[in-house]
Amino acid sequence: MLMLFIFIAVPIIEIALFIKVGGFIGLYPTLAIVLLTAFIGTSLLRSQGMSAFNGLQNSIMTGQNPMSQIAHGAMILIAGVVLLTPGFFTDAVGLALLIPGVRTIIIKAGAAKIASKANMNAFNSNTAEKTKQSDVYDADFTVVNEENESNKKSNHTNNQIDKE
Repeated sequence: MLMLFIFIAVPIIEIALFIKVGGFIGLYPTLAIVLLTAFIGTSLLRSQGMSAFNGLQNSIMTGQNPMSQIAHGAMILIAGVVLLTPGFFTDAVGLALLIPGVRTIIIKAGAAKIASKANMNAFNSNTAEKTKQSDVYDADFTVVNEENESNKKSNHTNNQIDKE
């Protein structure tokens, strides 16, 4: 539902900003700003991406957990996609995602939310109650009258041989 809202809201925001900025400064300056932010964003994306890649390589070489660098790399990738989308709002979001401090705040907030959901699911799953209600029964068994069963089989085979 959130994604549907984003896909509807972002174009409406972009159109409104284009109309306001275009009405204030004119068509050509508006287009120039959009193109300029795309070029600046691309160059920032390249430098930030290389920095994140180098950090990932260093963490792997030193044996540290690379999850932080992977998360930063993913955010830089999202920033690149958003910067390539024309518009003022998406450019602002993309440029904000290229700031390491902003990425760190978003990653920490996302990690805390994921951790709280994981803890809530782990403690509220009632696995002990589910296993008590299971259809699995633990039991021991012994074979009774094994000799009688083998005698019946041998008599049955002898009867078939006699009939032939």
